[in-house]
Amino acid sequence: MQAEPRKSLVGEEYEVEVGPVAHGGHCIARTFEGQVLFVRHALPGERVVARVTEGEEGARFLRADAVKVLDASKDRIDVPCPFAGPGRCGGCDWQHAKPGAQRRLKADVIAEQLQRLAGLTPEEAGWDGTVLPAEGDKVPAGQVPAWRTRVQYAVTADGRAGLRRHRSHEVEPIDHCMIAAEGVSELGIEKRVWTGMDSVEAIAATGSQDRQVVLTPKPGARLPLVELDRPVSVLRVDERSGGVHRVHGRPFVRERADGRTHRVGGGGFWQVHPKSADTLVTAVMQGLLPRKGDMALDLYCGVGLFAGALADRVGDQGAVLGIESGKRAVEDARHNLAEFDRVRIEQGKVESVLPRTGITEVDLIVLDPPRAGAGRKTVEHLTSLRARRIAYVACDPAALARDLGYFRDGGYRVRTLRAFDLFPMTHHVECVAILEPATKGL
Repeated sequence: MQAEPRKSLVGEEYEVEVGPVAHGGHCIARTFEGQVLFVRHALPGERVVARVTEGEEGARFLRADAVKVLDASKDRIDVPCPFAGPGRCGGCDWQHAKPGAQRRLKADVIAEQLQRLAGLTPEEAGWDGTVLPAEGDKVPAGQVPAWRTRVQYAVTADGRAGLRRHRSHEVEPIDHCMIAAEGVSELGIEKRVWTGMDSVEAIAATGSQDRQVVLTPKPGARLPLVELDRPVSVLRVDERSGGVHRVHGRPFVRERADGRTHRVGGGGFWQVHPKSADTLVTAVMQGLLPRKGDMALDLYCGVGLFAGALADRVGDQGAVLGIESGKRAVEDARHNLAEFDRVRIEQGKVESVLPRTGITEVDLIVLDPPRAGAGRKTVEHLTSLRARRIAYVACDPAALARDLGYFRDGGYRVRTLRAFDLFPMTHHVECVAILEPATKGL
């Protein structure tokens, strides 16, 4: 006999006391019956009316939006963006919180993930418990730093540019994104109609005047003639292969970091905040303290940001091996690092390529894995290489904490951890953990 479908609770409203922040841009509350609510647009300690957006009777948890604030936190401010709020653009999670409060919320999430997934207190992780703002981002409450140098606009059926709503394919049309960097805003993407396009990505390089638009057309659609407010190169995403092809202009942008220029082609990965690359290189190099003659690994190396920084510091007697899975990123990395005979870049997944290299010992390791983290198998291989120090760059505190637990199992401890607010107004946060052998002689 087939079980009756559970009753949807979408649209139901509950008056709740808001509890602690949770990973993902929401806070935890409970209904009178004890069911867990993940509530967006709320702050710890508030009393709100929460309207369910996802979930059903008997579900492990419900998702909800705070649609009315009955007792506000002292950290609450009026949302500066007209497109933010319940049911609107999903890009920003914390516009309703003071900037300092946002960083405290992120610190609470990092601390909770470290404790729950790695069994580490902040003190044991060598962390002072703070999340540092990027240079220039310390703005008064009610102001928004314009930091996002790469913005992926979705397009409505009638060709208007907008941003996705939270956990939805629906598009919130906008006329301006407050967190978009000036170089993105000045293109005027939101002013024109993008008929036949599925998405439009705008890129404003840091350290050069390069501007790029990457178009993803709907199946069978023709590309529009792109006339924007500033000179721009245009690329398109092939609907069948997913590859990126040049339409006109340069197929890459030039980014600047650590005193060097980096070519980034085909809409490839580069840190989104204009201060990110330099901030992270500084944190990694201060933590690793490379020496002349060191052998170093740069894993998930992208276009070679950390590999280049290492190559500069290990000198002619040192060596750097970078591993990256993206074909275009590998081409760019080899171009960017062509001046260094001591650098080699291999293409493929880290877990496949690294064992094939035959390397059994290194001095230093940098890894900047994707959001899912490196995973137990890769970490086990890395701990076997007996590096003097390891720098782990993480964009997700849960993945970082899980992997730190694996590193501990392999005989490594966290020496220091630093956290940076490189995604203001969102729940995202960047961390740099420096690890070393827990016992001498490992």
